Amino acid sequence: MLPLIGLLVGIVVGLLLEPTLPLALQPYLPIAIVAALDALFGAFRAYLEGVFSDRVFVISFISNVLIAALIVWVGDQIGVGSQLSTAVVVVLGIRIFTNAAAIRRQLFHA
Repeated sequence: MLPLIGLLVGIVVGLLLEPTLPLALQPYLPIAIVAALDALFGAFRAYLEGVFSDRVFVISFISNVLIAALIVWVGDQIGVGSQLSTAVVVVLGIRIFTNAAAIRRQLFHA
């Protein structure tokens, strides 16, 4: 229940304060969000399978976001930022859908 309350408080604070992201960081936000979603879906899957670890979740969450942003940054440095961004989204999207399928099987036994 506490994580849900934290999420709701974060959403409300974000809506009230309307933070702005520096222009230089804007290309990395969508990638960071997709990487964070991958970690969240993986955590929920682990929770349903009874193997969830908060330490693994935090490390996975932070490392997913940092590695995805690093890959996109390297792509920007060598001039192929949009292609590497697409590659990161595709790979993380596959992982998200794989976890979603496992979650569906756990919840609905289908």
